[in-house]
Amino acid sequence: MKRAFDLLVSFISLILLSPFFLLLAVLIKLDSPGPVFYRGVRVGRHGKPFRIFKFRSMVREAEKSGVSSTGARDARVTRCGRLIRKYKLDEFSQLINVLLGDMSLVGPRPEVQKFVDMYTGEEKAVLSMRPGITDWASIKFNNEGEIIEDSGIADPDEAYARLIRPEKLRLQLKYLKEHNLWVDLRIIAATLLSIVSTRVGSKRLPTDEKHNNLSANSM
Repeated sequence: MKRAFDLLVSFISLILLSPFFLLLAVLIKLDSPGPVFYRGVRVGRHGKPFRIFKFRSMVREAEKSGVSSTGARDARVTRCGRLIRKYKLDEFSQLINVLLGDMSLVGPRPEVQKFVDMYTGEEKAVLSMRPGITDWASIKFNNEGEIIEDSGIADPDEAYARLIRPEKLRLQLKYLKEHNLWVDLRIIAATLLSIVSTRVGSKRLPTDEKHNNLSANSM
């Protein structure tokens, strides 16, 4: 049922969004040299690596810096890329990965290998299902770049590992135990709402009480 739902929604969405994708591709090419898509390697189901489709929001070959996490004011992000990241437009191209079977609409967000290598035996359970475009953790940490930027930790990857990764994995393991079509529909609706909602006042650390309460009430 989950795979059939993924196929139907991704196929229809790609058709409906194709004019918007074309416009975004033109803006990316006009803004900075480089490809339209960033095709970074992520770890998928059962630990199998795959190349993710993301509309490019950073300068060409930005990954050569060796830093996987990105702060809100990262100099590698292009002008067009800031708009893309603010409204999560780079994630919509992952509908291609969903159609290809690499990903699901909803599921644990795919990580780079360096963070997967940190998984405990229990945390490796998230690799038992296809990674998703969105999940509860994506909604809770929709201001991830700001959390990293405001952390005061010089290394963005260290900030991510210390402030974000533990809670993300807790929410992902919870989803693994409770997921069904109804839960997926709620997550998709909450994701779309978070994108169109005003993002003013979103600079909160994951320990923020109101932020935690909102996440808890969603489950």
